Amino acid sequence: MASIPMTAHGHALLESELKQRLQVERPRIIEQISNARADDTDLAENAEYHAAQEQQEANENRIAELEDMLARAEVIDISKLSGDTVKFGATVTLLDEDVGEKQTWKIVGEPEADAHKGTISITSPLARALIGSGKGASVDVTTPSGTRTYKIAKVEWR
Repeated sequence: MASIPMTAHGHALLESELKQRLQVERPRIIEQISNARADDTDLAENAEYHAAQEQQEANENRIAELEDMLARAEVIDISKLSGDTVKFGATVTLLDEDVGEKQTWKIVGEPEADAHKGTISITSPLARALIGSGKGASVDVTTPSGTRTYKIAKVEWR
């Protein structure tokens, strides 16, 4: 069973979601099922009952997924990391050498990656290409639209 690297913030987000699903969503769905049963005892024709059961299945699957991720979590304290070499937890400013555009990405665990928030998974092609490289290095990254070349402008720990 492989460990899942994540930041303390990412771990806290998963714990919060698990708590919400266990303490709020699960009782709410159970009540929905109970109400749907009381409203119409012909369960074969009861659309509300079937919809609530589907919600319950999805919620229970997500609970199991969250519990698994938390059990395998390897929380990495980014505040203890430093240096000019890119590794997990680094915030990296890149210069796209093909178009001259700057991008900043924080390398985090898979469960907490969100490109819209400027975080990428340690397993992403970009992060894999950057890991082990230092400030000033150029790296080639194969993307669906072709190979891109990025220069590492800055490596920060925040």
